Amino acid sequence: MSDASRHSPPLAHLQAAPARGGADALECHVQKRLGDFSLDISLSVPASGVTALFGQSGSGKTSLLRLIAGLDRPDAGRVRLGERTLTDIANRTHVPIHKRQLGVVFQEARLFPHYRVRGNLTYGMPPSARPCFDDLVSLLGIEPLLGRLPGTLSGGEARRVAIGRALLTQPRLLLMDEPLTGLDGERKQELLRYLVRLTREIDIPVVYVSHDTAEISAIADHLALIEQGRLTAHGQLDELMMRLDLTDRLGGFDAATRLSAKVVDHDSRYSLTRVALDDGQTLRIPAIEQPPGTPIRLRVGVRDVALAHVMPEGTSYRNGLSAVIEAIEPSPQAPSASEVRLRVGRQRLRARLTRQACDEMQLKAGMIVIGLIRSVAFDSRFQSGNKGL
Repeated sequence: MSDASRHSPPLAHLQAAPARGGADALECHVQKRLGDFSLDISLSVPASGVTALFGQSGSGKTSLLRLIAGLDRPDAGRVRLGERTLTDIANRTHVPIHKRQLGVVFQEARLFPHYRVRGNLTYGMPPSARPCFDDLVSLLGIEPLLGRLPGTLSGGEARRVAIGRALLTQPRLLLMDEPLTGLDGERKQELLRYLVRLTREIDIPVVYVSHDTAEISAIADHLALIEQGRLTAHGQLDELMMRLDLTDRLGGFDAATRLSAKVVDHDSRYSLTRVALDDGQTLRIPAIEQPPGTPIRLRVGVRDVALAHVMPEGTSYRNGLSAVIEAIEPSPQAPSASEVRLRVGRQRLRARLTRQACDEMQLKAGMIVIGLIRSVAFDSRFQSGNKGL
């Protein structure tokens, strides 16, 4: 990632109009029959942050996105963006896609092949978006691409251009349909880093479709779990990741929880970065290319957290967090294990221990313990910037 993309100023001109009707930017209640498949979903999307639509292939994620975008019409129901009605079947209202003030990014970039990158970016751009053109180009790292034709771009480069084009139309809502699908590992991680930075800089709500749990953990604030055309869970991602009743249904999300922190400094000798949590406790993680003061999210595997009554001496663990046990419950996945929910300052963390360890340590709710986390347990690919800490 370029220095410009890491340190560019906030895109003040790319802001959604406030949803005066309440805290939700998008309200949709839609029903659609697609052959033998039936979609029946009521969903509210907050006016800020990234809301991920998560579910198995064929669950209805993309079908719902197409109804929101106006590419398809529901059989019944309505879609509202703030105070504006986009679709209302009962009242025969259906605003066409180009008048919905939405930015839509598909799996394919869909750039105009005969326009250079600059022309693709400015196509449909209103005059009011001109002041943020340079900032957005810098944030997406596409300055060197402006004079090139789409056919000369890599998959990741083309998608960054498509994202920039969508944002320069000044949408009130950004819809992204699996934008990382089909990219190889290195290009996927590069684009993910750009997306994480972008979604923290812009003040536009984002609906993000994906079936990749690590990808969603890095970028999403809220999660909508969709199964067989129905919404089965919806809320803040961090809260849903703590719910044991959703362990099986959330797939890989049960394997990790998240902590918010800020970069303190870097240790070049050992290639480590020191970060601080909201209560002042610090962690050492593999080095990340972010300056001191940068807010980040940390993905912590539940199996990577051990517990002790005191910080042990002569151990390879570099991180020990003082935590309070909130609850201990049987693991729904393993009869030999217990799920321990911890409070660290104002944040929450999960650990998965054997029942034998819990009994021998006499662990119980309300007890203060030390949460031990290996520095190498943090996967730097999935640490992400976090707006608003």
